[in-house]
This record gives sequence, C-alpha cells and structure tokens, in this order.
Amino acid sequence: MTQPARYTVAVRALCEFTAKTGDLDLRFTPSPTAQEGIAGHGVVTSRRGDDYQTEVALSGDFGPLHVRGRADGYDIRANRLEEIKTYRGDLKKMPDNQRALHWAQVKIYGHLLCRDQGLEKIRLALVYFDIGNQKETVLHEDHTAADLQSYFERQCGLFLEWAQKEMAHRAERDLQLKGMRFPHADFRPGQRQLAEAMYRASNRGVCLLAQAPTGIGKTVGSLFPMLKASAEHGVDKVFFLAAKTSGRRMALDAVDVIREGAPLLPLRTLELAAKSTACVNPDKACHGDSCPLAKGFYDRLPAARQSALDLTAPSATPLSLDRDTLREIALAHNVCPYYLSSELARWCDIVIGDYNYYFDSSAMLHSLTQLNDWKVNVLVDEAHNMVSRARKMYSADMEHAALRLLRKAAPEELKKPLDRVHRQWNQLEKDQTPEYQSYAALPEKFMGALQTAATAISDYMADHPGYVDPDLQSFYFNALMFAKLAESFGDHALFDIEKADGARASNSNSVLCIRNIVPAPYLKPRFESTHATALFSATLSPWNYFGDMLGMPDTTAWVDVESPFVAEQLSVRVASHISTRYQHRQQSLSPIADLMGEQYRSQRGNYLAFFSSFDYMEKAARLFEERYPEVPVWRQSRRMDEAERAQFLARFTLDSEGIGFAVLGGSFGEGVDLPGARLIGAFVATLGLPQINPVNEQIRQRMDAIFGAGYDYTYTYPGMQKVVQAAGRVIRTQSDRGTVHLIDDRFGRPEIQQLMPTWWRVEDIDSKPPIAICNG
Repeated sequence: MTQPARYTVAVRALCEFTAKTGDLDLRFTPSPTAQEGIAGHGVVTSRRGDDYQTEVALSGDFGPLHVRGRADGYDIRANRLEEIKTYRGDLKKMPDNQRALHWAQVKIYGHLLCRDQGLEKIRLALVYFDIGNQKETVLHEDHTAADLQSYFERQCGLFLEWAQKEMAHRAERDLQLKGMRFPHADFRPGQRQLAEAMYRASNRGVCLLAQAPTGIGKTVGSLFPMLKASAEHGVDKVFFLAAKTSGRRMALDAVDVIREGAPLLPLRTLELAAKSTACVNPDKACHGDSCPLAKGFYDRLPAARQSALDLTAPSATPLSLDRDTLREIALAHNVCPYYLSSELARWCDIVIGDYNYYFDSSAMLHSLTQLNDWKVNVLVDEAHNMVSRARKMYSADMEHAALRLLRKAAPEELKKPLDRVHRQWNQLEKDQTPEYQSYAALPEKFMGALQTAATAISDYMADHPGYVDPDLQSFYFNALMFAKLAESFGDHALFDIEKADGARASNSNSVLCIRNIVPAPYLKPRFESTHATALFSATLSPWNYFGDMLGMPDTTAWVDVESPFVAEQLSVRVASHISTRYQHRQQSLSPIADLMGEQYRSQRGNYLAFFSSFDYMEKAARLFEERYPEVPVWRQSRRMDEAERAQFLARFTLDSEGIGFAVLGGSFGEGVDLPGARLIGAFVATLGLPQINPVNEQIRQRMDAIFGAGYDYTYTYPGMQKVVQAAGRVIRTQSDRGTVHLIDDRFGRPEIQQLMPTWWRVEDIDSKPPIAICNG
C-alpha cells in the first residue's frame, strides 16, 4: 500500500516562513560567532540541575506536514522548556520581529513536548545570554497544552498550502526527470563516460574526481546525470559551484538546453550573486530606516517569492532566476535582490553559485543543508581551482599600517583595546630579526589582545548601530577570522610575519597571516554532508594530490575520461634549448621571439603566448614587435576589468591574425573558448611553477613533512596544471587543428611529461624522434 506523501519541515524553517514579518534589520549585530554561541549554550546549560535535558529531539505531524527539531533545554523539575539565544550589546535594541520569531519557535517546541510527554501545561522561556558579561535575561510565559496546540495548528495551516504546492512540484519534477532524455541526439565522445560516472557516484552515494578533457560538454554531461539521479535517489537539490562568472553562465546555458529537451519539466534554477554585486543601494545600511528595500521586506517577501517561482514553471519560455531576472523581480516588489535570492535558495532545485556558497566557513548553502536536512548532490566545476580557493577561504591576514591609521580615527571607547593590540604587535616586530619568519605557535599575548579588541568593537557596534566605519569594520572582520582560525590552528596552517623594508614605511610595518596550506580538515565535513560530490576538470592529475589536499573521503571514486581528440590534431613541440628560469630570462627573450616569429610565418593565424609574469611578458612582447613589426600584437594588462577582458578576446576572430600576450594562470589561461580559426596555437614560456620565496619554501617543508612530496605538492603539480589548462585553449572541438610550443628544457623531463594529457604526442624540436606520452 502506497504511503501518503509527507512534507518534512524544520521548526526554525516553519517559523521563518510563517512568523517573520516587518523590516529586514541587521542592526542588532554583529551576532556572536558560532564558536561563541556553542560556548554560550554550554555555560547556560551547565548552570542547570542534573535533571536538565539538552538538545531534546521533538517532532509532530499536521496532515501531510512532519515538523521536527531540537529544543535547547528542558528543566523537568520546573517543567520549563528553554530556547537559548546568545547575543551582544543592548537587548532592548533587538528588533520586535526577531523576538517574535524566537517566541514562535519555543511555542512550537512547547506543543511538541506537551504532546510527547502528555503535559497539560508548560512554562516556556527565552533565555538571552550576553556573551560579553555572561549574564542571562530570562523571559517566560505559561501556556496550556490546548493553547499551544491551537498555535501549532495555526502556523502549520499557514504553511500547509505552500507545502502542498511544494509536494506537487516535487512529484511532477521527479516524474519528468525520470522520463527525461539526453537533450542532444547523442552524447559527444567522452561525454557518456563522464555522465555514467556521475550517475554511479550518486547511486553509490560517494564523491567523485572526474578528469575530463575540455570540449566534450562537461557542464551538460554533469548536470544531466545529477538531475536524473535526483529523481532516482531521492535528492532534494543540486548545487553547481563554479570558480568564475563564466562558469555560472555555462551552467545556466546548460540548464536551458536540458529544459528545451524536456519542456514539461518544472525545474527551478537560481543563480546566486555576491552581495556587493546584487546590492542596489550600497550607500545604505541593511535596515528599514536606511534602505527602502529593507523596509517591510518580510511583509512583501511572500509575493516576491511567488512571482519568482512562477517564472520558473513550464511555459512557452520558462526562465532561470539569473541575477538580472532576480533583480527585476525584486525591484518590482520593492525588496532586496540579495536577500530575496537567499530565500529562494530554499525552494529551488538547482542553485548555481561560487565555491564559497558551500565550502566557506560561513557558507549559506551548507548551513541551509544542515538546517533542513537536505539530501544534496554537489557539482564543482573547474575543480583544479579548489585547492587555491579553499586555502584563501581559511586564511586571514592583517597589516600593521592599517591598525595605525585606525587608532587615530577610532572612537574614544575603542582606543585602549586597539592600543593594546598595537603594543603587542610592536613587540612581535621587535623580536623578529629576519624580514620573514614562520612560527610553530600563535603568539598568546597578541591573540589575547586581538580577541579583547574584537569584543570591544562588537559591543560598541551593538550599542551604536548607526555608526559606520569601513576601516573599523574591516579590522573587526579580520580579527574575528583570526580568532576563528586560531581555534583550529594546527599542521594544516602556518602563522607567519612578514616585515616591510624601510623603503615601504617610515615606521616598522608588517603583515601577520594565519595561512591555510591544507584545506582538508575544513572541507572533509562538507563532503560528508552531501549525498554525492563530483569535482571535475581537465586537469585533476595526480588524483592523490587533490584527495590529500581537499580531504576527499576514502571511498572517493576516480575517472579519467577518454579524450575525443587524437595526437594528429595537436602538434606539441618542446623547445629544450631554452631555459625560462628566472636567472635565464633575459637571454631567453631572443630565441623565444625567433621561435614565435618562425611559427607565425609558417602558419599565419591567431595565437596566445603565455609568460610567468607581466614583466617577462612585456619584455618578450616589446622584442617581438621590434623584430616582427608586421605581426599584430595585443597584451593582457594588469587588473583588467570585465569589459577589457572581453575586448582582448574580441581580437580573436575567424578572420583575424596576430598574437595575444598573456600571463599564465591569469584570466586567459582557462575558461576561454576560442574554437576553430579563432585560435590555432599557443606558446607557453614557463612551467608555471610558483615563485621560490620564503612563504612557498615553508609550504614545501610542511608538504614534505605531511605527504612526503614537498616539491611536487608546492611547485610541480600547481604549475603543470596551469600549463595544461593554457594549452587546452587550442583544441576545443574534434575538427580543430593547432600547435603548442612548450618553451623550457624541463618540459622534456619524463616526470613532467607524465603530467601532460595522455593523447598528446610530444616532439622535442632539438632531438628527434617524437616522444609518445603513455601515462596508463
């Protein structure tokens, strides 16, 4: 007998939907950190008696609704159910709608407990714990079980119509997904292998590392099987995470292709944009007295939410909620686009955004997944970027010069704690002789002063919500990040101090950094929170490097998708007579210019030339222009904006000729699609190895201690990933033909060639015959 459909909702999610009204108001902030919140709960519960129960699991039903959650604490002897909230500042300034939300939550828990324990009445308490002075403010109300049942039923009634629509949407979505066919007549070569690996990973509930060549349609080949898996494996949502805006655009385009092949599929797709991009009024604060889009936000949210989801329904032109579409909807309903997108993430089937939305320390999608107990599949595009991006997510730095300026302008109440940080910082600079030094432990006195200052700033901002100082806010957030990273400091991180030389500052100056070098401890729990996570890229070799650095589970699957390309399509030539090492760069310029000139004269067309730095690139471009003035040349410039990058790429047309000079690892070394005659060759005049400097040498030593492969993990693997990515711009389709010159003698080494694509056939132009790459 078929069980009736049931909709599960967390108590908090139910109350946020039904009981949140009024303004969007972030003034009663900053709230305590997660660690402070956990500690605060611990302090409160430790003050209770032995018969006090914590984390009380409760659930109940209302028609098809299944409501569940965990109440913070229940005092059996006093028959008092408590909801504990930590805060900073003046409790009187908490917005009324936030307090109303807290009461709604404890009332729902109260009903569930009364029903579970057979109670006729109960005392409900909101316990507000001040992180600063460790004091409790307790508000309480007495309720009968009948009253709480009526309240529970009213709230569930408000949510039920929405829940029934959601169940109908989910049922129709899964029905259409099960019958969905691949949107093209057939798979491209390699695309089926990738899609099958994705589906199997979801079927087994494991993570996947998928190395797949550029040009096979990885985006559609990944999204399609994961969507099929959603219906077959009970997956609630698919998160598609990209490193760049272009990757998000490709995902949105892939969804459009899939929907064209399944016109009845009700697929809600949302693109998340950064707050700085989505904000309409950047000069205003996020509360109703400042920003009109925050005034009455929660009163207008239901209509805006419904309008957005209506646009995604099957129709003649179903829309994805990209950032432009979402902005139009938000402004039509006079609500904030950024916070509207945060709300819609709860109700969409596919959410497309940057890596940080799931993997950062305060990642919204991860928090929602945990809160709502979602079953999610995560796709990570261009995953070779994950190591460097994740390192940045869990690193923090502070500059002494910024603190000096801040001390002069800071409010009087903050000068003393900031001065204490300044004195401790001065002592660190005094004690350090070399310009750069790494330390095995964090400096206790400095960290203590920094924590005290962060607390003082937090209290001040809570007491003066209208005070806005970007420099103070920046220092505060850095201090919080330092404190957070300090709690988990270990072998996966470095603490270092880099002092500025006298030419840069009249006073002693330095930069302090807690530098994450192995993101695995932070990312491992994120992978464990998903049903399946698939990381895919053209350059994910060697797989053990990514497994080690990212903390992939032991059950992670690995697939190396066969390339649809053959050696005859790409001539790969090694110039082993040239060294591009730093000490040889000046003498390398002349032979590089001649090699490029000879290649261009033998086959005119469009080329990209990659160098290790802007300085090296500029010198090479100038000499080439002097010797070959007839060849059109254009250069990547420092800090190009989006329009300038588009202009650079616009030079590569089907009819144009010339050479674009760029920096390896920059905007044009990956994510650039120039098929056919738009690009017929590339010159890579560097191994792409990170610079040998004190920081990287410290990383090398740590990599050697942890993994026994310090040089490869620090230099070789990251460098060759950039080389292969850059060379991958040349062959984009099975009809493309092209030439890649790898300019450096080290490219002839067997251990380097083992990191190149297996389908390449490498020819050393200074030693015949060609070397066939066979990586097995």
